[in-house]
Amino acid sequence: MSTNSPIPAETPTVSKHPLREMLAIAGPTVVTMTSYTVMQSVDKLMASRIDPDPIYVGAQGNGGLASFAPIAIAFGFITVVNTYVSQNMGAGKPERGPAYVWNAMWFAVLWWILLLPYGYFLPDIFHMLWSQQDGAAPSSDLARRIELSCAYGQPLVYAAILTMGSRAIWQYFYGMHRAKVVLVAGLAGNVVNFVFNSVLIYGSHAPESVTGFMAPWFAMTAKIADALNIPAMGIAGAAYGTILGSVVEAAIPMAIFLGPKLNKQYKTRSSWRPSLGHMKDLFKIGWPGALMFGNEMVCWSLFMVYFVGRFGAEHSNAGWIAHQWMSLSFMPTVGISIAATATVGKYMGMKRPDIAAKRAWLAVGVAVLWMSFMGAMFLIFRREMVGLFIDQGTTGAMRDKVLKLGMGFMLATAAFQFFDAIAMTLSGALRGAGDTVIVGVLTVALAWGLIVGGSWYLVTYHPKLESQGPWIAAAAYIIVLSLVILARFLSGKWKTIKLMESSVAHAPVV
Repeated sequence: MSTNSPIPAETPTVSKHPLREMLAIAGPTVVTMTSYTVMQSVDKLMASRIDPDPIYVGAQGNGGLASFAPIAIAFGFITVVNTYVSQNMGAGKPERGPAYVWNAMWFAVLWWILLLPYGYFLPDIFHMLWSQQDGAAPSSDLARRIELSCAYGQPLVYAAILTMGSRAIWQYFYGMHRAKVVLVAGLAGNVVNFVFNSVLIYGSHAPESVTGFMAPWFAMTAKIADALNIPAMGIAGAAYGTILGSVVEAAIPMAIFLGPKLNKQYKTRSSWRPSLGHMKDLFKIGWPGALMFGNEMVCWSLFMVYFVGRFGAEHSNAGWIAHQWMSLSFMPTVGISIAATATVGKYMGMKRPDIAAKRAWLAVGVAVLWMSFMGAMFLIFRREMVGLFIDQGTTGAMRDKVLKLGMGFMLATAAFQFFDAIAMTLSGALRGAGDTVIVGVLTVALAWGLIVGGSWYLVTYHPKLESQGPWIAAAAYIIVLSLVILARFLSGKWKTIKLMESSVAHAPVV
């Protein structure tokens, strides 16, 4: 036998410890997903220390969301790599998985090329959204908001291939139940992001508002920047730090994926050529997710940039603070949802939908406990949580306004934590079974009807609510969406989907 022959895969078995099985995937994945949000939080926190003016926090949020919205469309196709890899593993055919990874990365390259013009015209897009709000003419304040938002957003758009490529390879390791690989990559990326942020944002001038145990760190990075003659890049430095962190997040799992061990076992290097059949597979169950993720990001972008941001920098700043805490609360649930996709996919591949259902409900229970806890924290500590992102040098009146607005937004966020846990986890479970169409289409309809339509209605007919109105509409959207997804899961139709029988029967490359 040739030494290049694939090593026979282990026969998949039913875990005797369901919680342990789920946590083996969910634990590292939760840390990874949280680390990504921490990276964004670090950018936002460091941006808030550039200047007491709250415009920097809002600009980081606007630029980040505008850059991520089109990437989210690609994620719809990329995330189903997890589904195919896990189901093939459950069916005892893990050697078929790498081809889906490669074709997802080819798709990412094509999508990135299409995104380049979007990045170029991003200033014009912001100008179109903001210049005519409330009949206001373009002003120097508007120009500054656009400049700062693009300083953060445009580099992230141009480097989007790193984000999409890394997520494709991540989904492979999730599907193979080897989430620790992604954990190491995510944590390393965060460290790189923090280090380079410290140097690139502030240059040789350490932020004066930072005191305590972090002061010596920024004093040291200021000396490094001075020695290397690195200027203070401000909010653009935060973008470049994120990009460098993304390089690490992509390089580590890619090195393992292409390494001799996995290549010998699954021929990971041999299936790199584009395959129309695998592309069709990704499109078959990926297009609803692409529609859903992309649409949600567009709607949330309109929500944050247009409906909340129209009331001014203080409202935008407070909104992004609440949004950041919301992201920190649901990112662990994203990790649990990914674990639900992988475990449900595995048992559907084994033709055991009964066990798949039990694993899905276990994931829901864990997610509900977490997000209910976070909802309580938002309720009790909302003042302290909002205040963390307000620079100490912010004037009294401005600080009080941002604090009051942010606390109101935190209440709205607390109200839907329980429901968000259900929606996110069960949508992941349905994705693992290949049931994506109904949820995708209904999510689009509800997002436009409640996030956008509801925000427009409350802003237009209840203007006294100001930016609080859109947050009420957003809460309504998540509550209704969770009930729709729950109904779809309870229908049990997902148990009858035979994804492996209709997918590409791709033989191992020899």
